[in-house]
Amino acid sequence: MNETKIKFIKNDFTDLLQQLKPEQKGKWGLMNAHQMVEHVTAFFKISTGRLNFRLVSPVEHLPKLREFLWSDKEFRENTKGPESVIPAEPLPVHHATIGIAIEKLEREISSFFETFKNDPEKKTLHPVFGELNFEDWVQLHYKHVMHHAKQFDLLQR
Repeated sequence: MNETKIKFIKNDFTDLLQQLKPEQKGKWGLMNAHQMVEHVTAFFKISTGRLNFRLVSPVEHLPKLREFLWSDKEFRENTKGPESVIPAEPLPVHHATIGIAIEKLEREISSFFETFKNDPEKKTLHPVFGELNFEDWVQLHYKHVMHHAKQFDLLQR
């Protein structure tokens, strides 16, 4: 398992988020910083099975999607998720402040690692990539948080 990716997910990403202003816009996309933090939080809830969506990818596409997952390729700017999972317009925020939203994200990240520590064989369904185990999820979470870190120019500071 790649400890560098785990460290970035557990610590570095949320540390970088502290620099954001709630209404700050990214270099692409429609979400502001606060919406992005809550979006990433929901993504972690999917990985632990606390938020569920049905599979939207055709089963025959899963091998190619898995190939992308494990490649060094990044998500492209403006990558759109399926509208049944991520609406075209950003969702309204649930938490009063971005600080609270970051705290909730930190709890969901901890929950992710705890969930898979307690059940190493666990698999949960990602609506695009299918059934994923811990290593798959770490890879996907890393790609996802890196995508948003670049979107909000957090890696250039």
